[in-house]
Amino acid sequence: MDQAPGSPQGPEDKEPQPARSLPGCYRHPDRKTGVLCTRCDRPICPECMVNASVGFHCPECVRSQSGTGRAPADSRPRTLAGGTVTADPRLMTKVLIGINLAAFLVQLSVGDRFTNRFELLGQAYVPLLGGVEGIAQGDYYRLLTAMFLHGSYIHILFNMLSLWWIGGPLEAALGRARYLALYFVSGLAGSALTYLIAAPNQPSLGASGAIFGLFGATAILMRRLRYDMRPVIALLVINLIFTFGWSNIAWQAHIGGLVAGVITGYAMVHAPREHRALVQYGTCAVVLVAVVVMTLLRTAQLT
Repeated sequence: MDQAPGSPQGPEDKEPQPARSLPGCYRHPDRKTGVLCTRCDRPICPECMVNASVGFHCPECVRSQSGTGRAPADSRPRTLAGGTVTADPRLMTKVLIGINLAAFLVQLSVGDRFTNRFELLGQAYVPLLGGVEGIAQGDYYRLLTAMFLHGSYIHILFNMLSLWWIGGPLEAALGRARYLALYFVSGLAGSALTYLIAAPNQPSLGASGAIFGLFGATAILMRRLRYDMRPVIALLVINLIFTFGWSNIAWQAHIGGLVAGVITGYAMVHAPREHRALVQYGTCAVVLVAVVVMTLLRTAQLT
């Protein structure tokens, strides 16, 4: 039967309502969110979410709650490894890339004298510096500074692309502090193994040791999340082929960083919740002790 003019329309005759966009966070209006505070119903972004027994609360509701005694920062959402969820999960990766690029610009502007002063070198006579230089002579800072130097445009290009592709997602999964700890212990382990095994007069430099550590930790993380391991294994195999198939590559740094990354990464993603920080940072400390032992052994051999 046709509907009479002026009669109410049935549900099937209603016009579709236009879709509404997500509201902005009440503290950060530019950040769209679909999460509401379960107490006051205000929209909140990940930075403002505070874990509650049911859902999330906004910082103001947490402050007004009686008897909680907890600051909002203490109740923020956590990453898989226990780190704090942040608004920019790739910030430290961007900072590391910036430091590497800045150091490379200094290398280009100052020249070999700067590179010779800060690259990884066991012990050798350096004409530009006018004497015998190296870690064995007390230049222990070279273990760290060499991680931020590069030998060519291609060298830094590939390393920074790898750092962005691998480091960004890993930082988001671990959190800033744990990500930086992983990066530096992997890089230092690669430097220490190079110092221990390579010829003392053979200089080396580059972020590859730290990046191989990120590769190793990424493999552990993907296995923990039950993702398909084939892509990361294929990428790692390709990099290892390059490592051992080309000359002038410090394979010791790659292997040292990879081993340290696997060990540290396993601790990061498998640490028991009740002792999470102790296990994670304790493992980092153990790797650093190994770095110190390798450094002292090689120094004793060369002096």
